[in-house]
Amino acid sequence: MEFKNPIFLAFIPFVLAAIWYMYRRRQGEALGFSCVNLFGQVGATWKTRFGSAPFLLRALAGALLCIALAGPRQVLEESKVATEGIDIVLALDCSGSMAAEDFKIDGRRANRLEIIKKVVAEFISRRKSDQLALVGFAGRAYTICPLTTDRGWLLANLERIRLGMMEDGTAIGSGIASSLSRFKKAQAKSKIIVLLTDGVNNTGTIDPLTAARTAAAMGVKIYTIGAGTRGFAPFPARDLFGRAFYQNVQSDLDEDTLKETARITGGQYFRAVDTESLRGIYQEIDRLEKTKIEQTGYRQYQELFGVWVVAALIVLAFELGLANTVFLKIP
Repeated sequence: MEFKNPIFLAFIPFVLAAIWYMYRRRQGEALGFSCVNLFGQVGATWKTRFGSAPFLLRALAGALLCIALAGPRQVLEESKVATEGIDIVLALDCSGSMAAEDFKIDGRRANRLEIIKKVVAEFISRRKSDQLALVGFAGRAYTICPLTTDRGWLLANLERIRLGMMEDGTAIGSGIASSLSRFKKAQAKSKIIVLLTDGVNNTGTIDPLTAARTAAAMGVKIYTIGAGTRGFAPFPARDLFGRAFYQNVQSDLDEDTLKETARITGGQYFRAVDTESLRGIYQEIDRLEKTKIEQTGYRQYQELFGVWVVAALIVLAFELGLANTVFLKIP
């Protein structure tokens, strides 16, 4: 708790002194006796022992009112506003090849897209002060979520990504171009794209290297990630009788283009062959792209003036009740 106008606390001693002075003035003799020997054997009663209770209650009420005038308030929370951060677009390959189940999670086999969504969600949760966006690409590229600081909305949109939600193919150049369009109104000094794919650019109207040169001209850095095991990867399939089985399919990844895309923009290329290496890559990018921000703090308060005023009035009412009933003095 803190006080908005602590100067009023300095009035507490003066208020107590004034109440004490008034109390002492009322302590004079009401009746005069020539001899008080007759009262020597009269014992003290509980009324005489607690006769100063009204005075103490009035003093307490005065002190509580001074505290109320000082503006007591409780700090609810301290918030921070980021004035400069990093804008990040996460571009994810959603093509049919992402159905390959060469990654594992919790000891069970899972397709590439399922694992990638889990690792990307962890990355999003770590970037507390940045704006992030999601772009998905297959035969075409789509904005799944624009730049936002709303982590809940971002994660909800990430969860919506499914295999088959776009026409098949791998348009890496279109994925980069769509990601760059997210930066049109961005104010952050640092802008990066984290692009993950497991294939070769085989469709779209934009070449990946042309898109990379455009990104470099815009001051956007691209980190590229090649996902999938080297060689053959198991793909789920069904035979003529509807029985599930796995067939091995050659992984087709254009690492040279991904490396050159990253080099042109000043980024880096990474290769993820399993779940742990993929998680380590996103952690490494998180480490490399630390947020550099200036923050302005502000506080939210709960004003307690009314609480202290009510407490003072209750004490004062109790004092007046006692003074005019139990401790009433006549004359």
